[in-house]
Amino acid sequence: MNGLTLAYIGDAYYELSVRTYLVQNKLTNVNDLHKKAIQFTSGAAQAAIVIQMMEKNMITEEEIETFKRGRNSSGPGRKNIDAKTYHYATGFEALIGDLYLKNKDRADELIKLAILYIEKGDFNGKDS
Repeated sequence: MNGLTLAYIGDAYYELSVRTYLVQNKLTNVNDLHKKAIQFTSGAAQAAIVIQMMEKNMITEEEIETFKRGRNSSGPGRKNIDAKTYHYATGFEALIGDLYLKNKDRADELIKLAILYIEKGDFNGKDS
């Protein structure tokens, strides 16, 4: 599968996982849910997460190759986010998508690490 298709799947699975996590943590107001979800799912948050994972050797060489495949296949980006951040976020989504299809337990493990990173850090997850 190409990198953008993997990112498409990964985006959906990651978003669902984050929303499930938030609801399980007793957030019920839709506006609050949306605001909190953005902290985890924005392009800036996803880029920061995957950079952290690579710096701390939390992902394998094979997983890095999948990330790169997604990163390199992403288009020019969006107006509200710089190109590098957009590419990294797309790479993160491709990684999650590939793992969802091949090894869901590993996808869930990385998503839990991503959630922990955002919850414990001072990163606000907003695109600049």
